[in-house]
Amino acid sequence: MNQPRGKALLLENIHPDAAGILEAAGYEVERVSKALDEDELVARLGDVELLGLRSTTHLTEKALAAAPLLRAVGAFCIGTNQIDLAAATRSGVAVFNAPFSNTRSVVELAIGEIVALTRRLTDKNTAMHAGVWDKSATGSHEVRGRRLGIVGYGNIGTQLSVLAEAMGMSVFFFDTADRLALGNARRCGTLEELLETVDVVSLHVDGRPTNNLIFGEAQLARMRPGSMFLNLSRGFVLDTAALRRHLESGHLAGAAIDVFPSEPKSKEEEFVSDLRGLPNVILTPHVGGSTEEAQQDIGNFVAGKLRTFAVEGDTSLSVNLPSVALPRQEGCCRLLLLHTNTPGVLGAVNALLAEHGVNVEAELLSTRGEVGYVVVDVSAALGPDVLAALEAHPATLRLQVL
Repeated sequence: MNQPRGKALLLENIHPDAAGILEAAGYEVERVSKALDEDELVARLGDVELLGLRSTTHLTEKALAAAPLLRAVGAFCIGTNQIDLAAATRSGVAVFNAPFSNTRSVVELAIGEIVALTRRLTDKNTAMHAGVWDKSATGSHEVRGRRLGIVGYGNIGTQLSVLAEAMGMSVFFFDTADRLALGNARRCGTLEELLETVDVVSLHVDGRPTNNLIFGEAQLARMRPGSMFLNLSRGFVLDTAALRRHLESGHLAGAAIDVFPSEPKSKEEEFVSDLRGLPNVILTPHVGGSTEEAQQDIGNFVAGKLRTFAVEGDTSLSVNLPSVALPRQEGCCRLLLLHTNTPGVLGAVNALLAEHGVNVEAELLSTRGEVGYVVVDVSAALGPDVLAALEAHPATLRLQVL
């Protein structure tokens, strides 16, 4: 067991492996099964150094201001739009996420839902529970030969592309970024082209604000009659009321939705949606990445990033801070300085250390946007006068000694 460090708070039922990793690093870990709102966060963050959350808890500027000891936040999921990244950066708080760990789980759910909708399993299941034995093949199809349109061809979209093609589907995709097509997938020049071509549309876009309501009445109307729609990306990208209209009219044959504009903070809170009560709609409670395998992988990956940052100052794969990974020098004192990205900061640091007779053993600086991050290993302990001078530098945002 390492020396005692501080307190870590893990919310939203994060996998217990994460707590084990942080406890082994010397942290006192408190686990909370539900999400917290802003006022609850403000009340709980005063003595917290490391925070773990998932998609429902929103870390606002107000909550960050109430967390003077907070050093890092782990989003135990893919998205980070629930975190005020700009405010976190200004506060010198590193943010990490899990961009790859639950990719397979999301893709497998999408594949399962495509099969279920195409075979009309939702209707068959409902009828069977009502005592109706209907063996009709009407409206039931194989997925082989069907055309799948993927909107957002990132980590999840590309893996879905490969698996769908292996099942015999023809894959089309649209992405605003320049993406390499995998296998026989074909890129569409516009979203409209994709919608007019495919039998199934699956959304896999990220949480950037410009994606708000990108799929609404106009896009749904453009889809082929009898086609199907999936959203396993972000709740706010879809107009659910418009989707209901197109499902009730018969224009769309079915849908599967895993994410919603407003989601309950716990299972005790009622789930409310325009899409409830439709027999040809599969509704799941934001469980695209919620398999035991994915949650364990996420728990290990993100907690590992938090631990490495806390112990070494390593910001590799940080969402908001410059990436710095400097191998630790034996017997050295490590200085971490986050600063505004202005010329001369590194020179000022080195001049100050030299002035006090402190020898630099290793040093690495990286910048990103408006901030810079320098990690310095020195051969002797840093005195209070050196630290005070560094704190007083006008560019300093946050200073720490490991």
